[in-house]
Amino acid sequence: MTAESLIVFLLIGAVAGWLAGVVVRGGGFGLVGDIIIGILGAFVAGLLLPRLGLGLTGIAGEIIYAAIGAIILLVVIRLIKRV
Repeated sequence: MTAESLIVFLLIGAVAGWLAGVVVRGGGFGLVGDIIIGILGAFVAGLLLPRLGLGLTGIAGEIIYAAIGAIILLVVIRLIKRV
């Protein structure tokens, strides 16, 4: 992985985590937390969405994909925190 691809990966994670925080109506987890949630969300989306027949390409598609996964992850985290 080159330095450029690592930077793009982190930026996509940050944007996806921020979007998920806005959609789920929370303050998020800070910059590092949002990046981690975005990256983990991209992983979750990579596991779930292809099984549903959904696939996106390009940077915007990757951000949407990661944001969907991050939203799913945030909803699960918030449900666990309430219990």
